Amino acid sequence: MHALAFIQDMAVIMLVAGVVTILFHRLKQPVVLGYILAGFIIGPHTPPFGLIHDEESIKTLAEVGVIFLMFSLGLEFSLRKLFRVGATAFIAAFLEISLMLWLGYQVGQMFGWSHMDSLFLGAILAISSTTIIVKALNELKMKHERFAQQIFGVLIVEDILGIGIIALLSGLAVSGSVEPGAVASTLGKLSLFMIVALVIGILLVPRLLAYVAKFDSNEMLLITVLGLCFGFCLLVAKLEYSVVLGAFLIGAIMAESRQLLKIEKLVEPLRDMFSAIFFVAIGLLLDPKVLVEYAWPITVISVAVVLGKILACSLGTLIAGNDGRTSLRVGMGLAQIGEFSFIIATLGITLGVTSHFLYPVAVAVSAITTLLTPYLIKAADPLALWIGRWLPQPMQRVLGIYGEWLRSIQPQGEKAVLAGMMRRILLQVGINLSLVIAIFLGGAYFAGGLAGWLSTWITDPDLQKACIWGGALLLSLPCLIAAYRKLKALAMLMAELSVRQNQAGRYTQPVRRLVSELIPLLSLAGILVLLAALSSSILPRGELLLLIGLVAVVVIAVLWRWFIRVHSRLQIAFIETLEQDKGGHP
Repeated sequence: MHALAFIQDMAVIMLVAGVVTILFHRLKQPVVLGYILAGFIIGPHTPPFGLIHDEESIKTLAEVGVIFLMFSLGLEFSLRKLFRVGATAFIAAFLEISLMLWLGYQVGQMFGWSHMDSLFLGAILAISSTTIIVKALNELKMKHERFAQQIFGVLIVEDILGIGIIALLSGLAVSGSVEPGAVASTLGKLSLFMIVALVIGILLVPRLLAYVAKFDSNEMLLITVLGLCFGFCLLVAKLEYSVVLGAFLIGAIMAESRQLLKIEKLVEPLRDMFSAIFFVAIGLLLDPKVLVEYAWPITVISVAVVLGKILACSLGTLIAGNDGRTSLRVGMGLAQIGEFSFIIATLGITLGVTSHFLYPVAVAVSAITTLLTPYLIKAADPLALWIGRWLPQPMQRVLGIYGEWLRSIQPQGEKAVLAGMMRRILLQVGINLSLVIAIFLGGAYFAGGLAGWLSTWITDPDLQKACIWGGALLLSLPCLIAAYRKLKALAMLMAELSVRQNQAGRYTQPVRRLVSELIPLLSLAGILVLLAALSSSILPRGELLLLIGLVAVVVIAVLWRWFIRVHSRLQIAFIETLEQDKGGHP
């Protein structure tokens, strides 16, 4: 009987969603709103009677829809795109999210809502809707214009920051307080986990998918992709992060595979089905009484979203050196909330930390701002012309001088090349250190199990710690050696730039050699102190630590070239994966 009720619910959902979305498509409105309206029509709050009998099963399927939605966003994300994103995207995204978090919290407090409701409201308002914006720009045939590319850059940065916000909110809901130290620790661990997962994933997953693709079986490839997706989500959940993070990360990893286009085509029907159920489930929770009761907050929040995002994104784009027209078009294109907001609102309900009214309020605000999006994009040019006519001449001159000043301070020629080299070196050092830190933290995390396994041969706890810490150091040596070599290259660049012939005279070369040797050695010493602090729970006593150090020196002396070759091969494989052709994918 349960199976029959579930089939009946699915039939009702798909039939009503199909009819409503056809209508929305004919009216040239976002299909997402049609799904939400379909859920509202068949929901328990809409008379004369509820058509859904097994809401819990539908909610479970909706959670699967969230995974597919975030997995698809990850597939559209690319590290190459992130590397190409300029200062405009970072400045606009940071300014927008900071302002909207603050504004949302203040609006919630103004209405007398709890601190947690206000904080979640700020997070709900912070992230714009990738789905809605891409659809609107496609329909307006503006997808390839300059301002649209700026918008896509902002959305890429927003996706990353949105994942961080979800992780922070999850931790906050558990602890119930906002401690600066706890926030910094959460962000540090999250960043470390994301870097390590992306590096290891990009080295392994595309090669596994390439092997499976050799069998030329769509079924086999789809099952492998789904297995990796849900398996990685389970791993992330076991590490006490949100499955949303896992779905996005594994999608971003698969985005570097040669089979990306085929994977997208295979996953697309499943994504469409389960994401439709997700949006219908959102509509099921809409209560007309709540919408009427909170009509005034919905209106105020909608105005805050539109004005706040236009101001923050336009100002951020302008600060980055873009002209006023482009800046305004970027701001007006990002003035809405969407799928990320639903996920954050769902998170609040799942964790039981937000009030019942916040979810329908978020949905209503999303619907209003989504409907306004195409009209705001169209109105950007006339508004820019009007502002240009009314803006005082002195202000226009100041903006022009500011733009010229920004262009003048951009590194040119040899300086630009050197700046690019230094950025690449620092990035490589950061990745290597992240892997090293992850190895030592992993050793500390699994110390209990490893000590139990070692107890068969070694009974002394100090010797067990020495084995675990020494093993972590041995595994880290290729990355530590690579970090040292990169730091030495960076020190040589810095020595060339900072120690001038006219300053040091005949001591120029000795001083440069001293700088190029001293900086990497001091940096390496600092890294080892940091590792000792992070792995203090497995740090052996002094004499054992000294013995491990001596053994490490001997191993490095004997296997130095082998470690370099191993790391170089891994680095080449990583770069080749990032730079390989994805079959025409942008």
